[in-house]
Amino acid sequence: MEKILLVDDNQPIRRMIKRLFADKKYLFHEAETLKGAVGHLEKDKYDLIITDLKLPDGDGIELLKQRNANDMESEIIIITAYGDVETAVKAMKDGAFDFIIKPLNIDEFEIKVEKALEKVALTQDNERLRETINIMADNESEDYNFSEIKGGSKELVEVMELVKKVSRSTAAVLITGESGVGKELVARAIHFNSDRCNKPFVRVNCAVFSEGILESELFGHEKGAFTGAMNKRLGRFEIADGGTIFLDEIGDLPANTQVKLLQVLQEFTFERVGGNVPISVDVRVIAATNKNLQEKILDNSFREDLFYRINVVPVHIPPLRQRTDDIELLTEFFIDKFAREGQHPGDKLTISPEVMAELKKYAWPGNVRELEHIIERMVILCSGNSLEIRDIPVEVIEKRDIPTMKNLDLEGTLKEVLEQYERKIIEYYLEKENYDKQHTAKKLGVKLSTLYNKIDKYGLKGK
Repeated sequence: MEKILLVDDNQPIRRMIKRLFADKKYLFHEAETLKGAVGHLEKDKYDLIITDLKLPDGDGIELLKQRNANDMESEIIIITAYGDVETAVKAMKDGAFDFIIKPLNIDEFEIKVEKALEKVALTQDNERLRETINIMADNESEDYNFSEIKGGSKELVEVMELVKKVSRSTAAVLITGESGVGKELVARAIHFNSDRCNKPFVRVNCAVFSEGILESELFGHEKGAFTGAMNKRLGRFEIADGGTIFLDEIGDLPANTQVKLLQVLQEFTFERVGGNVPISVDVRVIAATNKNLQEKILDNSFREDLFYRINVVPVHIPPLRQRTDDIELLTEFFIDKFAREGQHPGDKLTISPEVMAELKKYAWPGNVRELEHIIERMVILCSGNSLEIRDIPVEVIEKRDIPTMKNLDLEGTLKEVLEQYERKIIEYYLEKENYDKQHTAKKLGVKLSTLYNKIDKYGLKGK
């Protein structure tokens, strides 16, 4: 809604102007004096200021000077008597939008007001577009559909069913999972499959900015707000208006910024750094973290009330080691991707069954991101048209360590979890000893008969 400050000590004129635009639903604030108008400008921002040139305690030119000095976005229309036209023309040279002579020509006045508001809207749109382009240079805005998220495991299918449902809502979403599992990809899929898909998707990595810089990044700043703030700057929330803001690594958000973010999520208003004018936005918030926020709540490093604001719909992405069924599909996808990009000349690349088996044995601590980087390296260095054992980086083979509790699906009874762990340890040593059962039993410190019983129990025969 356009906001207009009407400054005139003549109440009938103010009433007439408001009545003239009654069907436009403009929000009018009124002042009778220069002092009263200045008070309004210190507390609020206006799209248009309509002021009489002559006021009881000064003139409207002072409002123009204040606007110019404070880099306000407002346009100004000056109402003047015939004898003061020269002053009004000079005011236009100094930045006033227009002037109109008393007695007011209603049609002319209405046209000038609407044109002034159109100019304000265009200026704001251009500024937002310019800032958005700068942001999007670091945030690819190509459409993401669900097919971009590769995998067919039961675990991933369940995640994507939830993501499809949440895309249809406007609820805040908290995406959790280890680094590299694809949290940003899921966030983009939610946005680009929602009703907000034609509006900006703006990403902020909360971990890479210091506290003072992060606040400016999120909420913007006014000219002169701090040393080096030579111009006003829009924040990410303002740029994301109508769309989605993705707060990555929200677990690293400083305490003071958590307080300000909570206010935005409660009221969807904020003030730029160095400003005192509330700015309203319509933004969907998707947050992500690789940290346990409930543990951070217990040690008082994350606000519990903020957690419940961002955790309306929780989406957890399991690590790659818990969905090994996805490794083959992801590997084939990355091979095709890098081959298409010209990373490997020649015919279509294939992958040997032995290589795929080795990739499935690896724990992938860096998850999908690590798999992508490993496959890219293999594609670049491959000398033939098939990825073979010789192409696997040595660290993938050497780091196939004994399974830890981190590698396990802990959903189940204690007995089930311990049996799962025991199976993985036995399988690990069998592979390491090339299925020499006598050597494996010695490594495990058990009788050979005990090992055979365990192999039967866990179905490890024929390996």
